[in-house]
This record gives sequence, C-alpha cells and structure tokens, in this order.
Amino acid sequence: MRKRNKSLLFFLCFLCLMMLPFIVKSGEKIKIKGLTQIPEGLHGYISFNHEPIAGEYGAGIGFYVAIWPLISEPLAGFQIGLPGTWILPDNSDNKTKPLCPEGTLARQWKPRGPTWGSVFQTIEGGAGYWAGNHFRYGPPKFSMNGTPQCYDYEVGSPGWSFFYSDDALPDDRLGIAQLSNRLLIPPDGITFEGYPEGEFLGYSWMALPFTDPETGDPPTGDQSWTCFLSAANFKGPIAFFIPETWSKIGKLFNYPFLYGRGLDTRPGVAGGGAIEINTVPRFEVKAPDGRVYAKLPKLQFSVDGQGRSILVQEVTYYSKAALYDAFKAWRDKGIFCSGQFDERGAVKPELSARPTRYDMVGREINGIEGESGYFETKVFEGNRWGLQWHSNIEGNMGMFPQYYIYDDVEGKYSPISESEVPPETGLAQQKFKLAGPGNPYVSPFSESKRPPSRPGLVQSKPKLEKPNQNYALPPINAWTSPGPVAGPFKAKLADGSVVTYYWYKFIDQPAFQQYHWSNEKKEKLQALVEKIQANWPIDRDYMAPPAFGQLVKIDPALIVTPPPGLETGYVPIVVRQESAKK
Repeated sequence: MRKRNKSLLFFLCFLCLMMLPFIVKSGEKIKIKGLTQIPEGLHGYISFNHEPIAGEYGAGIGFYVAIWPLISEPLAGFQIGLPGTWILPDNSDNKTKPLCPEGTLARQWKPRGPTWGSVFQTIEGGAGYWAGNHFRYGPPKFSMNGTPQCYDYEVGSPGWSFFYSDDALPDDRLGIAQLSNRLLIPPDGITFEGYPEGEFLGYSWMALPFTDPETGDPPTGDQSWTCFLSAANFKGPIAFFIPETWSKIGKLFNYPFLYGRGLDTRPGVAGGGAIEINTVPRFEVKAPDGRVYAKLPKLQFSVDGQGRSILVQEVTYYSKAALYDAFKAWRDKGIFCSGQFDERGAVKPELSARPTRYDMVGREINGIEGESGYFETKVFEGNRWGLQWHSNIEGNMGMFPQYYIYDDVEGKYSPISESEVPPETGLAQQKFKLAGPGNPYVSPFSESKRPPSRPGLVQSKPKLEKPNQNYALPPINAWTSPGPVAGPFKAKLADGSVVTYYWYKFIDQPAFQQYHWSNEKKEKLQALVEKIQANWPIDRDYMAPPAFGQLVKIDPALIVTPPPGLETGYVPIVVRQESAKK
C-alpha cells in the first residue's frame, strides 16, 4: 500500500511539472515558444465587373483608386495589390491558335490554352504592396508593369523589372521610356507623402501615337501606351511603353502569326478590376483539443462615417476621340493639344460587385463577406465601388478578420475573435516578421565614373574612389552611350531610400538604344516631347477630377525641377536606389 502511495505521489508530482507552463497567475502573460511563420496564408480577389464596352473604346482606360495603409507596419513576404486592372490586346478574333510561342514561360500554363490570350501581353501594376519591394515603409506604392513576352520578363520602370531583380534589365528588354521631366520614377515604386487615409490617386493608360507605324520586320504599330497620374501635387503623363516592346516577340520567336497582335496595334481590353490578395503569411497551431487555429496579419481598410470603404471611382474607357486624334493632329499639323481627355470620347460603364472566394492554402474561408459577414462588396451611388462594413470597425478603419478556426469535417476555415483562440496556443502573441531594407537596385552605369561629356553643359563632379584617381569612361552600354548630360543628383524618399539619377536627353535615355532608328525618326520624336514638356504643366487636370473625396499627395522628394539649360527635352533617369542607412 505504501509503495502504491509513493507511485501515486510520484505521478502527481510529474503531472504538476508537466502542467506548470500552463499554470499562471492572474494578469501574467503566458510564455510560449515561437511558432514558425508560414508563407501561404490568405488568397483571393475582391473584385468588380462592369457592363460590356463597345469596341471603339479600346484606346485608354482610367480610374481613381483609394490610397491607404493596408498594413500598419512593413511586413516581409507580403503582397496585396490595391484595386487595379489588367489591359490585354484584343485578340478575340483568334479562337484556337496559341499566342504564346513554345519556349515562353506562360506556354507551360496549360489551363490558359488553347490561345493563351490572357497571358500573352498585359499592362498591369498600380498601387499596392509587392513581395519583391526592397524598401517598405507602411503605406503602399505605385508602380507600372508590363508583360511583353508571355511572362518571360516584366517591365516595371524605365530601367528595371517588376521588383524581381536588383540588377537593371538587359538593354534589349528595356521597354518603358521616361516622359516627364518633373517626376522621378524609382525602381521600387512611387512613394506617397505622409500617411494617406483613403485619398485618391487617379491613373490612366492612353494609347498615343508618338511615332508612325513601321512596316519592317517586325511590323510595329503606333500605340505608345502612356501612363497619366492625377495627384494633389502632380498631374500629367510620366512614361510610355515603346511600341517595339510589344511587336518584337513575333520576330524573336520566328512566329509571324503574332505580327499585328500586340498592344502596339490592337485595342486594349479590360474586364473590371480587383484587389489581388497574393502573398499573405500566417501562423497556424494545433490546440491541445486537436483543433487547428490560424492567425493572419492585421489588415485594415479606411472607412467613412457611414461605414463604407470607397475604393474605386470614375472608371472610364476612352476612344481615340478622347486624346489620340488631337495628339496626332498636334504632332503632324501643329494644332495645339492641351493633353486633357475629351469627355466626348469617354464612356463610364455601370459597375457591379462580384462575390469573393477567400481561401487559405486552397481551403475555402467561410463567413467573411456577405450580409451576415463582416462586410460586403457593393457599388454605391455615383458608380463607386467598395466595401460596406457591418462590424469590426475600429476608429476610421474596418478590420479584416485576423483569427480563424479550421473545420476538418467541412474542410473550411471560419473567422473567429481573438478571445475564442485558446490562450495555451500562444497564437495571439505571435509577431509577423518585419521587412528590413533590401539590396540596392543597380544599373550598368557606375557612379564613380565620369559620364561622357556634352559641350556647353556643366556636370556635377563625380566622387572619386581614391585620391588622384583618373577619370575613366564606363563600359559601353545603353546607359552610357550616348549617356547622360548632367549628374549625379540624389533624392531621399519617404520609404527611407535614396535614389541617384542623371539627366539624359530624352531620345538618348537607355530604353531607346536597342533600336536602330533613323535620325529623322529620332529628331521628330525628340521635338514632340519638347513640345509636351513645354506646354503640359503638372497642375492641369488631364483626367477629369474625381466627384468624391480628395487627391493623395505624391512624395515631394520625387518631384524635381530640370537644371538650367535642360528645361525641355531632357528627363531624369534613376540609375540606383539604395537604403539611406549605410
């Protein structure tokens, strides 16, 4: 009996030791070993549709999108695009033949067949957070993006891809020409001033005839898709895709079927817009009762006094009558064009909300959206699209549900409150990894070398690496030959990075050097750009102003003034972006 009591006492002591980590005093935090952050979390498209658009309205599309900090701190491994759209060349006449040649990346995506039209060429980008961002700072950024060759590569700025590499694109893959002489375009995206709270950024893509069509091999159309911005402190065109960016795929793959099928020639089509929830990390843990719980980062949406998140407004499609025709008449006949979009060539389709399917690693999430959920997608008066919140509003933010429980019978997740998560899981205490500064973006242009000189223009003296070092010309490439005329200059941005930039004559910027254009063609384009820069100020409304809300401000550090003697005909080209902290 005594032996049995000893055994029982030993067992009780052992049990107490095992339970000790879970026995805490009132108000004392539970200490739990950190869980592993998992890359795959929330996924889905919060989106809208619109009524069909007549074929003539394929020369442009634009809208105003709300800018707000979706996350309160910069997270690593996080990608969500704020509302945006995708522009494709209209190849609806082709029902069977592949647009993506064998050997391209997208051709491997069999469900996109038989034509692969949805992944042939696109203009994407917009405002958002991308996993490849090097310098995160809380608010979103704006970036252009184009996929000219079935996703073999992407073009996001006048020098770099869409955040995929520290290094600038190869010379023969540069595709965006800097147009504005007043705005820097960093490879990591355009930053905003302060902490936006739902103010709007307008942007439009307009197909404009900067050059004439070419009948050579490959034949090339005259559509230069040009990005216009509308912000409180900057309005106007910033850059355009060079038409050859889209046409050269046919010759490169010896596939003449593609001639005349790219965005240089075809009207652009888009089918609505969406918030693309792409890469959101999560924590997940199994509780002692065997149930699985998950945690997402805190996602927030700006709301107004009526519990609404107005996300998109003024969705507009344009025909050539909106700007293309007037622009061409100015180019060829000297008839002045203000650059303002003519509303007689515009149509605003009725929007409609589309229900969202949310999932976590492919498993559906129930209960987020709808009348009985936290919010529902809705089109409000004035043809504005957004979210109507039913609950989870904290101050001026609607909070996306953060905690979930998994039902292994139904195979679905459901949102729950933090108080419903068992404390012993330690889930509430888990912190998502923050993003630190990334590697610098670098180009072939070396800042320590003197750029080729230009008669009559004063260049700033470059910093020498060693005393008495001789100046030396950098290697010959698109960045150095013909090369810039002034620089280097630096600007410190709101995201804590510093950009280095030089001033190039417009036609001498890197993106054009891969093409063997005639002097006549180059001179004609140069003269047109000089007229634009001299006559289109940055405080004119090119897009019609929004009917609702205020405009966001672009980071003032990005707005520059040309040096004396370079007032027209020159553009600032970023050659490097790096953290301000050494």
